[in-house]
Amino acid sequence: MSKKYDPATALQRVEQFGEFGGVNPSITDSATYTFLSEKTMIDAFHGEAQGCFLYSRHWNPSNKYLSDSLAAIEGTESAWVTASGMAAITTAILQLCNAGDHIVTSVTTYGGTFAFLKNYVAKFNIEVSFVNISDLESVKAAIKPNTKVIYTESMTNPMLQISNLPALADIAHENGLKLLVDNTFTPMIISPFKLGADIVVYSMTKFINGKNDCVAGAICASEEFIAAISDVNTGTAMLLGPVLDPLRSSSILKNLGTLHVRMAQHSKNAQYLAEKFKDIGLKYVYPGCVSHPDYELFKDMMNEGFGFGGMIAIDVETAENAAPFMELMQERGVGYHAVSLGYFKTLFSNSGKSTSSEVPEDIQKEMGLSPGLIRFSVGLDFDIEKTYEIIKSCMDDLKLLK
Repeated sequence: MSKKYDPATALQRVEQFGEFGGVNPSITDSATYTFLSEKTMIDAFHGEAQGCFLYSRHWNPSNKYLSDSLAAIEGTESAWVTASGMAAITTAILQLCNAGDHIVTSVTTYGGTFAFLKNYVAKFNIEVSFVNISDLESVKAAIKPNTKVIYTESMTNPMLQISNLPALADIAHENGLKLLVDNTFTPMIISPFKLGADIVVYSMTKFINGKNDCVAGAICASEEFIAAISDVNTGTAMLLGPVLDPLRSSSILKNLGTLHVRMAQHSKNAQYLAEKFKDIGLKYVYPGCVSHPDYELFKDMMNEGFGFGGMIAIDVETAENAAPFMELMQERGVGYHAVSLGYFKTLFSNSGKSTSSEVPEDIQKEMGLSPGLIRFSVGLDFDIEKTYEIIKSCMDDLKLLK
């Protein structure tokens, strides 16, 4: 498969018109749909009626428009949208795994995902092995006869490791497994499906929507897999019901049109801050700097024109240092002391005490998560130079720079 993809142009070429020729698709605000014949309704229940909508938990036109656009971005045959990122992750995993199966996953992953894999799937007798996803030999060694899935994030949360997706895809497929990848941090920048992943999931709450005004998720995959999760008898999405509201689908779809511009600006600002942090001797992690161990890997996998992403991690050593620093940055207008990411304003939080708090402290230590690590989701600031000066003034006033 080609390593390089042009997701922005693929999206631009999707044509979707409204009911009366509107340049924006119409919003279909209906829970159920009428049929002119009983036979067509029966066929729809069996997935045999093309172009028909049955019930919005199954499909609705607004969700289909958004799904088609996401599939274009990812280069997959199809997609499905969900009511949250966790709904996308859990739906995909529970569709792939049955009782007695086994999953190999990156130990460095979003806290909610870690909790689901560590604590929740055990009730279904699904076993999980947590590995350093950068250590490919450990990944291979963790595979068992009952393994079904290798799970990772393109850019891990919050350590910002870059997963070697082509190598992981080879390992998965050589063993008859599926590679499931969360691409939330790097939409358009990395195209996991084009690099060999079987299924790509998102929290659309973050960069894809970009406004932090809703919670949503997505699953991008083959037509076969999307049909499987939406099957009325056995489909995890259909039977668990994590459907996204069509009004939200419509608003996210309109935001997709600016995603390529936003990702480039997030990346530009993050790159600037990272280089400034280097100049003042602040301990930081940014995959767009040559000092990052995965810099060359990232360069080899990434699509051109979108930069290295909008996420930076900085380390002020202790949570006691991080708390007043974040409070002061918010007070002085750097951004918001809040969880989540991908917003047009900068968001920052102490990962070990917030979005990774589900990970036990001993495992945090084992994976190298410093108690003073602050995850920065860099915003779309027009004057990023001024933002940096404020950040540095906060550091100086709190004597965080040695």
